[in-house]
Amino acid sequence: MIWRRVAVVFLVDPEGRILMQHRAPTAKVSPNQWALPGGKIEAGETPDEAARREVLEETGLTVDAVDHFWSGTRPSITEAEKLVEMHVFSAPTDARQEDVVLGEGQAMVFVAPDDARARDLGVTARIVVPMFLDSPRYGALASRAEGNRPA
Repeated sequence: MIWRRVAVVFLVDPEGRILMQHRAPTAKVSPNQWALPGGKIEAGETPDEAARREVLEETGLTVDAVDHFWSGTRPSITEAEKLVEMHVFSAPTDARQEDVVLGEGQAMVFVAPDDARARDLGVTARIVVPMFLDSPRYGALASRAEGNRPA
């Protein structure tokens, strides 16, 4: 049974880094761990609408469009025998660190792929970060980023 539906977004900057959130110590799920901008899909909202809304609320950044990357389920941490439906999106961004406004959590920072893999990842991020960073989609976004770097 689906208990909750969530949407998360991989924002990839011009240097190929992804935006990650250090969750608050009081968070019900994954406290003090690293996650992606995102959250609960509200009633009447599509997953991509929720993804764009959550990015704005948590980072102050506007994302006009997100590309669907993957959807699946994981066990709920708080409700035994229930599932969390995850919708994962990606988008390029030209935002810089100084453009990010922390709207939730302890920090919201762009991190290099190897750094992202090495962090203490929250329950959803643990599933989707390696999947995304090993994907052709990330490769395409990182190639776009490499094309923007000075020679």
